[in-house]
Amino acid sequence: MERLRSHRDFMAVLKHRNKVTSRDLVVHYYAYLQSDEHGETPVTQRRLGLAVSKNVGNAVTRNRVKRRFRQLAKAYESMLPERCDIVMRAKPRADKASFDGLSAQVGSLFNEIEHRTQRSARDRVPRDANSQGLNR
Repeated sequence: MERLRSHRDFMAVLKHRNKVTSRDLVVHYYAYLQSDEHGETPVTQRRLGLAVSKNVGNAVTRNRVKRRFRQLAKAYESMLPERCDIVMRAKPRADKASFDGLSAQVGSLFNEIEHRTQRSARDRVPRDANSQGLNR
């Protein structure tokens, strides 16, 4: 999984306002569908960004949380859509969560993202004239 590096990339994900939440983290996401018309740079794979504020703890603690998030994102990467950006944001209590607890949360959140993007893609499929009742 490639990493989101620029502020512009982070803001592009956050401005779409798609997110799923658990006890210790928030995952913001944006899935690029084939019919995407927003004009962003085309994404060919999954990309990950991490946001861990000073509210989580000191530098050592924040880096430990980021390492855990990277490892968990890599483990559950296959659950995400092929072309998507995600930003994993730690809540202040994330440093106190066990690795198994975070693992369960990430698995659940990535599963929710998968279901939401599949539902969104299904809703965007254009209907033909026959299914719209225009055939007379």
